[in-house]
Order: sequence, then C-alpha cells, then structure tokens
Amino acid sequence: MLTTLLTELERKGEQNDRQQASKEQCYLNITRDTGEFLRVLVKATGARRVLEIGTSNGYSALWLASSLPAGGHLTTIELLPAKAEEAQQHFERAGLAGCITLLQGEAGALLAALPAGFDLIFLDADRARYVTMLDELLRLLRPGGLLVCDNAVSHRQELEAFVAALNAKASLSLSLVPVGKGELLVHKGE
Repeated sequence: MLTTLLTELERKGEQNDRQQASKEQCYLNITRDTGEFLRVLVKATGARRVLEIGTSNGYSALWLASSLPAGGHLTTIELLPAKAEEAQQHFERAGLAGCITLLQGEAGALLAALPAGFDLIFLDADRARYVTMLDELLRLLRPGGLLVCDNAVSHRQELEAFVAALNAKASLSLSLVPVGKGELLVHKGE
C-alpha cells in the first residue's frame, strides 16, 4: 500500500509541478533517493521523535513516518490549509495517521509551542526564513540530534546565510551529502 502511494505521489507531483505557474501550487516533493536516504537516517540514528517543516502533500512525511520504530512519532508543519488537508488524507490512506501529528500554520509561530527533544528535524520549507528559525530549531533538537536541510545543492545561494549561521556555532558539525537536490546534515553536539 505505502509503495503504491509513494509512486502515485511521485508521478502526481512531477505532473502537477510541470503545469503550475505559482510556487504555492507546486508540491516540490523530495526525490525518491532523498526519501530512501531519510529512511536510512531515521533507522540508523534510532530516531523516535521526528519534526518536519514543510509537509506539502505529505510525500516526505510518509518516508519519515514509515521509517520510525514502534511508538515513534512524526510532527509535521504545513503553512497552506489545502496542502495540509491533502497530506492528512495521504497519511490516513497509508495507515500512518496514528503516528503523525500535522500542524497547519506558520512554522515560526508553531515551533515556539513545541517541546524540545526531537531526534531528527527535516527542514524543507521557505529557505528565506531558516536563519530566523535557527535558534528555535536548535532548542528543539536534542543534543546528539540531527538536522537535515533539503535543497542544499540546488539552492545553495539561498542557503548561504543559513550555512554561515550554522558554521558560527561551535557545537555543530556539518556535512553536505549530494543526494537528490543536496542534503545538508547538521549534528548537534552533546
């Protein structure tokens, strides 16, 4: 069921994004190899609490949630109501709605209300806001946790200020992995 749904969402995303003139109407899904990479990261790190910022139609959330151990939980944030509604339908169809909390609204405002202690955070949203969210993201990420930022190669220039802010923090270790559109891995020291 999940494999079929992921394939369906890949095709739908590619077709939709070719036809849309507005960025808000695009799904901008991660690539399949990025989904597979996220699956390995969740499993290898033993992540039980995962936060995703930028749900869109739920494609990446399905990769993350399906990789969690029993009792694990994904919290995902989506700004646009229509996309949040569509994603929720996909979570239910995949049988994963019970381990996913979808929050609809502006991420900056919602992050402040979340409790700290996430094992892994996947960041795939409005890159212009990453710098302003950085302190909150680091508060939410547990020591030893991993922040993963999508589009680190495809949108390198847009992420320059964010990468500089990350590099200015001595407790962080960064690595750029050329999977999909580029994944920036940020490990928070103990």
